[in-house]
Amino acid sequence: MTHVVVVGHGMAGARFVQELRARDPERRLRITVLGAEPEAAYNRVLLSSVLAGSLTPAEIETVPSAWYAAEDVELRTGVEVARIDRRRRRVLTSAGEYIDYDHLVLATGSRAWVPPIDGLVRDDGELDDDVAVFRTLGDCRQMLSRLGRVRRAVVLGGGLLGLEAARGLAGRGVDVEVVHPADRLMERQLDLDAGRVLARTLRSLGVRVRLGAQAVRYDDGPGGRVLVLGDGARLPADLLVVACGVRPNTGLAVAARLEVGRAIVVDDRLTSVTDPAVHAIGECAQHAGQVYGLVAPAWEQAAVLADVLTGGAARYGGSAVVTRLKAADVDLAAMGDTDVDDLDEELEVLRFADPARGTYQKIVIRDERVTGAIMLGGPETVGTVTQLFDRAELVPLDRRALIFPGVADGAGAVDPADLPDDHTVCRCNGVSCGQIRTACLGGARTVADIAAKTRATTGCGGCRSDVAALLAAAQPADNEAQTTVEVPA
Repeated sequence: MTHVVVVGHGMAGARFVQELRARDPERRLRITVLGAEPEAAYNRVLLSSVLAGSLTPAEIETVPSAWYAAEDVELRTGVEVARIDRRRRRVLTSAGEYIDYDHLVLATGSRAWVPPIDGLVRDDGELDDDVAVFRTLGDCRQMLSRLGRVRRAVVLGGGLLGLEAARGLAGRGVDVEVVHPADRLMERQLDLDAGRVLARTLRSLGVRVRLGAQAVRYDDGPGGRVLVLGDGARLPADLLVVACGVRPNTGLAVAARLEVGRAIVVDDRLTSVTDPAVHAIGECAQHAGQVYGLVAPAWEQAAVLADVLTGGAARYGGSAVVTRLKAADVDLAAMGDTDVDDLDEELEVLRFADPARGTYQKIVIRDERVTGAIMLGGPETVGTVTQLFDRAELVPLDRRALIFPGVADGAGAVDPADLPDDHTVCRCNGVSCGQIRTACLGGARTVADIAAKTRATTGCGGCRSDVAALLAAAQPADNEAQTTVEVPA
């Protein structure tokens, strides 16, 4: 029996195991999963909601523990792999146990990067007691355990994770300030104007933002701990959250002498270019020079590799990346290339800004197709623009329809109930409107039912309102009194 060993039980590893078993109904594969974290698989995207208190850890679990036993999958949590022996095709756990494999799947994800700033790390290499990173459920629990003595927190880093952490802490009543070295928040995804609108929105929600600031050290002050900046400013901080980016976990691969660039180099079969028995998916994989740090590409890779290992012909050709900020009262989607020259005659650049209402929209069009967009503030057309970007479809003749719903030829945002069956409503999981409608016909009556049947809403959660609208539209009129349609939070 072919033995597939999966190292990593995060969002990529857990999804891969589900995809693999779904393609192996006769259970010809023996599957073992080794996860370093003690918890069951959970949705890392929703950690900010746990930090804010709107969700519990149990509510972000992605694969029930009972599923593994039911599907004859051996799951070992709290088990770290110390070494890969490629010659003998086995891994050595930190407990000293050898586990043989025919195929080894590395889904080790990434780790938080801690910059070399004085006071963050103790002499023993561990983080200072008042310093935290925001990467795992364990990190989240540690922060929650400290809240009783935290009045003021500083978040070091204004990227995706930093802003989610800041909004989560602010939701708990903590005085929060974000310190970011760039001239705008999320500089990899946003232009200067969008960054300014986002900063204004966050300030209105109780999160202060300090840009162009360099941290020098985290020190003791007369009234408690302070973060000292390069300009001499001293920011009181009972808790310092470091969110300065992540680095792929490639230590095992490097020690095993697999080819590693920024991450483990794989081909279109998501197989190591060094060893055909070793594969990598998710944040620890580098394909065609690209390392993806988002859930949708990881799940796409999981599906492709599951097909490959069960004899299929699937190949991975890369992913169109859409970044979504998941923080309470902040709705942001950014995709493609928006850092463009407005004078480029081959481009059309559409903009609409209403900073007072936290709205900013920028859409870049080349050859009649959306090649980049920033949609901030919950614009009603975000679903339409994302769909056009994903599918490289032609944009409407009246471009205003991409920003203002219901304009001209009606190609702007529409009621989700009117969308065609092939429209993708859940991008993270590739779930179409037709699949949602089929689930409703099959008895789904709540958003939770839809999630159980299709996986829609279980990724970033941004499609929840559209799923609820489709669900409401699909209910028979004579059953309205008996049907419960969840209202999105």
